Amino acid sequence: MEEVTTQAQVLEGTVSAVIYQNEENGYTILRLDCGEEETTVVGAMPGISPGEYLSVRGRWTRHPTYGSQFKAEVVERRLPQGLKEIYHYLASGAVKGVGKATARLLVEEFGEDVFQVIEDDPEQLTRIRGISPKRARQIGDVFRQQMGMQRLAEFLGEHGLPLELVPQLRRCYGDVALEALKANPYLLVGEEFGVDFAQADALALSLGVETEDPQRLEAGLLFELTHNLNNGHTFLPYGKLVGATAQLLGVPGEELEDCLDDLAVRGCVERERVAGQDGVYLPSLYEAETLIAWRIREMSENELLPPGDMEGLLRRIQRDQGITYAPQQRQAVELAAQRQVMLLTGGPGTGKTTCLRGVLALFEAMGLDTALAAPTGRAAKRLGELCGTEASTIHRLLETAFDPHTGKLVFTHDADEPLSADAVIVDETSMVDVTLMAALLQALRGDCRLVLVGDPDQLPSVGPGNLFSDLIRSGAVPTVRLTEIFRQAAQSAIIRNAHMVDCGQLPDLKRNDNDFFFLTRRDGQSAVDTIVDLCRRRLPERMGIPADQIQVLSPTRRRTTGTKALNQALQAALNPPLDGKGERRFGDWVFRAGDRVMQVKNNYDVLWREDGGADSGMGMFNGDIGVVRTIDRDVVTVDFDGRVVEYTPDMLGELEPAFAVTVHKAQGAEYRAVILAALDGAPMLLSRSVLYTAITRAKELFIIVGDDQTVAYMVSNDRQTRRYSGLRARLSEN
Repeated sequence: MEEVTTQAQVLEGTVSAVIYQNEENGYTILRLDCGEEETTVVGAMPGISPGEYLSVRGRWTRHPTYGSQFKAEVVERRLPQGLKEIYHYLASGAVKGVGKATARLLVEEFGEDVFQVIEDDPEQLTRIRGISPKRARQIGDVFRQQMGMQRLAEFLGEHGLPLELVPQLRRCYGDVALEALKANPYLLVGEEFGVDFAQADALALSLGVETEDPQRLEAGLLFELTHNLNNGHTFLPYGKLVGATAQLLGVPGEELEDCLDDLAVRGCVERERVAGQDGVYLPSLYEAETLIAWRIREMSENELLPPGDMEGLLRRIQRDQGITYAPQQRQAVELAAQRQVMLLTGGPGTGKTTCLRGVLALFEAMGLDTALAAPTGRAAKRLGELCGTEASTIHRLLETAFDPHTGKLVFTHDADEPLSADAVIVDETSMVDVTLMAALLQALRGDCRLVLVGDPDQLPSVGPGNLFSDLIRSGAVPTVRLTEIFRQAAQSAIIRNAHMVDCGQLPDLKRNDNDFFFLTRRDGQSAVDTIVDLCRRRLPERMGIPADQIQVLSPTRRRTTGTKALNQALQAALNPPLDGKGERRFGDWVFRAGDRVMQVKNNYDVLWREDGGADSGMGMFNGDIGVVRTIDRDVVTVDFDGRVVEYTPDMLGELEPAFAVTVHKAQGAEYRAVILAALDGAPMLLSRSVLYTAITRAKELFIIVGDDQTVAYMVSNDRQTRRYSGLRARLSEN
């Protein structure tokens, strides 16, 4: 395990060698000559070159493989001084286009003014034999870029901002990045940079921005709108937005009203009366919500001619699949043939999978090219297995491409390049937010059929909107809700108890069935110890369920039985350190070969390759679970069910341990065995929908470890945080 000293120290010296440098984020490994000895220094040091003099503030660490290293936190740089230092710097190749011979000629010609000449008057370099005007301009351009990065890094360091921002700012703003940042410090709050608003605000105020400056007021309003996407809102009521921003900025609300009106006039926000509220939207969310409402209503009104021999087709499908449809199931399959869009919903054991297979078989019999999709990789894999055909995530179905105009990744398939599919079936639709649904609808051909399947009683999407619930409650979309629990499913205590919880009834915790157990533990450490023992010994030995087929869930990340404490305990028990087993510390976690990990943010441009094959692709998505295969110095290689990804240090923030995950993160997945820690957590997390979602993740075995009073509270707590969404109202309009 990597050990870190707690006391900060300062090292000064000259860079003797750059061992590794990631141009995307500035992560660097270098050797620093401190006079008496050389030291390995690691950290974000963008644009560093051999020959530079550094003052580095940081802490000593001990890497299990590479020994003592100094981890940089703040870096101050200065160019070499004196002819000897200047020559060695230029001769090192730090400036592209300048080698040893040219360096000597430059120093002899311009002396200590050589840097000023290269940056401000590169045409003078043509006085050196062999340097053409074109080469002189190239040398000047490269040096100016390096100086720009250095000055930007110094500015960020002076204001306590992370140096990882340097390459990001340079990518967005080029040579004028520093000027752009000084002109508008609030640009750091954008999605590209993710700086906390308080930090950007402190920078702005330190640069002389007045408390009631319109730039500050606008930034605060837009931040509140963007921040509340994380709470599921597609809009905020005018009054709430003004009040929250006034509190954030410490200004009177009246000052913000004129500013908000000005933003609306300029198209920076959209303001509209919807769902009984004076709503204020970010333009992208307004466009997504109105597009969904328009397209879904249009599709809902489109009745299609069913196949002429519907009765014969249904008999053949039932014969081939060895089933007989219940009335609701038959209704669902028939409706899919008669309407362009339909919703299929129902709890566990009600036959959604049977309907899905039937709809897919009917579409195939009708000669329709059908695409199967789900919001996450795990949900897509499960959907494909249930239907016996290939399924993909919605992101992969739409594909991604780089937009050179915005510098962002966009979906390849859209209104201009629609999907070729004649029909699309989406499972786990309760997890889909309005932004993703809008992208999918844009990519459908005008005559494409759409079947949306899900359970509205599960947790809503992590992203903005309450999409699936709004579609159902609007009454505007053809819907079949399966309610009959079939006899075989009713024999499962998992399914019986899931429906009891969904109806607000407390399951019988004293009756331990073959697949549903409750273990009373009222102390946090005792609960953690029990969960570890279940995973390490009891379930593998007594029930033949190996640890890698058991998923531990918790409503919360923090507290005594949160995922942080559980992951630490489970890693120590299931994947302890061993000599030769690679490790890599990142933040509070030590990644270790053999760890189960989860990708926790969408990254459309990360590269993966097929294990043992020639195929490769781009994109890993929030919720994908894999296993750390190897750790070689600073590269963590993860296997996601045959897709292998190499994570460099800058990417490790996208990984989290997954021996235990929150119930929210487990949505869309199904596990052979699930253990739920139910002891403590914030009231909003101890809810009926969280408990219901947890139970419905288990296929063969569900165990609750915790306090019966906590379980009772979760069953009774049916309060859901309100999400401001206009979709239901728009769909319900005449």
